Amino acid sequence: MAAAKPGGGTARGSDLLLPSRALTFAPPAFAPSCLRAPCLRARSRYSARACRETPDHHPAPIVSLPSIKTLTPDRAGDVERLLDRAFGPDRRTRTAYRVRGDTTAIAALGFVAVDDGDLIGSIQCWPVALFTDDGDSHPLVMVGPVAVAPERQQDGIGRRLTAAALDAAASTGLDAALMLIGDPEYYGRFFGFSADRTAGWRVPGPVERHRLLARGPAVPDAAGRLGPALRLAA
Repeated sequence: MAAAKPGGGTARGSDLLLPSRALTFAPPAFAPSCLRAPCLRARSRYSARACRETPDHHPAPIVSLPSIKTLTPDRAGDVERLLDRAFGPDRRTRTAYRVRGDTTAIAALGFVAVDDGDLIGSIQCWPVALFTDDGDSHPLVMVGPVAVAPERQQDGIGRRLTAAALDAAASTGLDAALMLIGDPEYYGRFFGFSADRTAGWRVPGPVERHRLLARGPAVPDAAGRLGPALRLAA
């Protein structure tokens, strides 16, 4: 239905646009000076017209896309410092750390995100197993933690790191049984993890059952306890 004009009649779609002088916005702290100048009467915050009217225009900073690289031993200290920043110094008390115990991370599945030489993200994977109540054991790969520098946590870096680790697991034949503790909506939507087969799993610490997730054809649907498995660590 067409909208009524203040003076009578109806307004066409184009008439419903507010005059630009009625628009207000607070430019972000990093905004170039042209966004704070009177040239805001232009039709867009970042329009070329606005920029032409102010000679001292400088483009707004663009967030760079970090490189995803294999984690090498010389970066171990950087990863530890990043984990402290991302999760806090008490991170080693978390259930995920208890599940993996003192195992060594699987080297082929470790990756870092590097931006201008700075390490801003990391992922590592660990050899664990489900020791079932009938005396059997089933090896699994525990994915994570995924750590991203707090100031870059909205840039999709964690998703890229997880994808790199899962691709490497597939290429090395380690993707038959994967597990992690994490957000079921996120890891289900993007990576196919679910809690469908983990109801009988016991872990050495508190956990929200819906966050105990797994993926792969060899994931055991059985009762048992999760713990470290040394034989996958090479």
